[in-house]
Amino acid sequence: MKQSRRAFLQTTSLAAAALPLANLLSARANAAAPVPGRRGLLFDASDLPRIRANTQDPRYAVYWHKLLSADLADDKDFLEHHVHFNRHSDDMARVRLTLERTALVAFVTGDPRQLAVAKLAVRRLLDYPKWDLFLEGGKSMGLLRAAEASMAMAFALDWLADSLSADEKEEIIRQIGEKGAPACALSLYGMKYPDRVKGWTWDPDEDYDPALKSVDLSRWPLILNSTNLKTVPAAGLGVAACLLHGRHPKAAEWLDLARSSMHEFATMYGSDGSYDEGVSYWVPTTLDVAVFAEVLWRTLGIDDRGIINYPGTIRYALTMTLPRLDGPAAPLAPRYDIVNFGDANGSVEISLAAWVARTRGDPVSQYVAREVGEAKYHYGLIWYDAAAPFALPEPALLDHRMLNDLVVSRSGWAAADSVVAFRSGGPSNHEHADRNSVIFKAHGDRLTHDPFEAAYAHQMERWKLRLTGAHTAVLINGQGHQYVDGRNGTNASEAWARVTAFATGPGWMTVTSDATDAYQLVNDNIARVERTLVFLKPDVLLFFDRVDLKAAPATVEARFQVFNEDGRGSCSAAGPTFRIDRPYATLQARVAAGSDFMVATGRVAIAAKEGVFPFVEVSAMPARAHVILTACTAAPAGEAHGDILLSQRDGIWRTQGSHRGQKVDVALATGDEGPPVITL
Repeated sequence: MKQSRRAFLQTTSLAAAALPLANLLSARANAAAPVPGRRGLLFDASDLPRIRANTQDPRYAVYWHKLLSADLADDKDFLEHHVHFNRHSDDMARVRLTLERTALVAFVTGDPRQLAVAKLAVRRLLDYPKWDLFLEGGKSMGLLRAAEASMAMAFALDWLADSLSADEKEEIIRQIGEKGAPACALSLYGMKYPDRVKGWTWDPDEDYDPALKSVDLSRWPLILNSTNLKTVPAAGLGVAACLLHGRHPKAAEWLDLARSSMHEFATMYGSDGSYDEGVSYWVPTTLDVAVFAEVLWRTLGIDDRGIINYPGTIRYALTMTLPRLDGPAAPLAPRYDIVNFGDANGSVEISLAAWVARTRGDPVSQYVAREVGEAKYHYGLIWYDAAAPFALPEPALLDHRMLNDLVVSRSGWAAADSVVAFRSGGPSNHEHADRNSVIFKAHGDRLTHDPFEAAYAHQMERWKLRLTGAHTAVLINGQGHQYVDGRNGTNASEAWARVTAFATGPGWMTVTSDATDAYQLVNDNIARVERTLVFLKPDVLLFFDRVDLKAAPATVEARFQVFNEDGRGSCSAAGPTFRIDRPYATLQARVAAGSDFMVATGRVAIAAKEGVFPFVEVSAMPARAHVILTACTAAPAGEAHGDILLSQRDGIWRTQGSHRGQKVDVALATGDEGPPVITL
């Protein structure tokens, strides 16, 4: 039976009186011990000395300065005069972010100016008629904004309780129970029972990008069930349910739905902690899982802090880092660069590493929190403990084949070290058409590349950056492998590649990936698409591509993309050789093939206003069986490359020579079946 507003307010007034940190603000100056039996949602008053110390720690000082130096006058002006209640994607996000920032700063510092803006942000969120931009059966449905608002309001209530009136507390709790939790529950219910969905739609009143709003949501209950957009409402609903536990008639039901949703989603991580949507989506997704687990443990004593392999997933994120030497941010600051497979466009953020270091006592997670990635969220400021033990990554992580068949091999963890990242594996949300593509970094610079910031809407020009032709990958008759058409958004394709061989030794790594299935989906004449890499650390990388056709001959084009988002990349070709130039490093390559070929330079066919995306293309003439061997060497800019010779006899392809004092002698023997046999 629906609870009356009067009954709801009666229960929530009791809740407000017992808020976890309600009595702590008065003690913030001296960081007094918490009241026995009373815990904050994320931290206790006893944690305040450590949190305050973190604000001065070099790891968080820059982030903390950014919080303190935010323009409060501009915040106030926006909150008072420029908030549109039908712009959830932009305006409501800014209101929520302002609340999170000012509420925490006000709590830690006691600054009345921060408190005033925080209370104004609370008021604006309360003024929103709906907390999200989606509908289900005419009811508000929460995928992002309702969940974010629920968590921000719950934490603000925790931190600002002494400065809020009883009416304000009651109103916050009431609206979480009316606008936040039900909206999140509606989306999670739809993902759990897609056959019962009446029809997800965009709110027609929402002022939103028409291209994105044209995305068909009819399959989203099925699609989103295995994406990051499941953890956001699950976390929002879970935190709300913890806050309302014992005080709202649906709180227990909501908690069960949130927990079951998180447990279901946990299977999207490999048992090794690997994650398919890319490391940028890993950051907020895994943080959502952890935040809910932490609040659940602290409020109700239920321990869901082990539903995924947290030490393993930190190692996944560490593996996906690609630090470079200093230069323009394009789009990432070089020290925070990443292996940007798919839509990964943001740095590895360290909050989760700080949490795992504290809760699991994992020293490698502490190494990540101290030395790797970027501080961007307030959670890390709360969780980071500078005194926790740390240790360098295990040597095995230098050659890391993950359970999802991503392979990353490196010579070390510094900006000047070399990294080879190989995209095998299956489909996922936010993927690109990039099977068997390669990113190669050496001497502080990207030498083969995967483009950043592809469009999410298929009508946009930068959608082309999602396609195979924009990656360091293979085309057949100028065509890439199967991919989605964009009508449902950036959902998963049906394209698979699989690692069929992987080996490592002192100073080397070899891997073979078969992407035949992915290409056969668009061309049933294809019998084999296979790429083998031989990485002789730190400077020699061999590409060995084999393509077989069942009947009609076809051309094969192997592209090598140049990093030029900062306008500093170029390439050239001469006979069977090519060169890629970057400010800190150069790549020189020699090509041999089983049929006639040519090497030329080109650009991704995209409007000039979107940028220039150069590539080198090795084009093999029509044949039924193709072998292309491309031997690449890397060197610091201005330094000469060694001499590498290629030959072939009786199905054995040899690469011989030397480069920067490193002897090279590699044989790849081909047969009708299976990966090549490699002799080093």
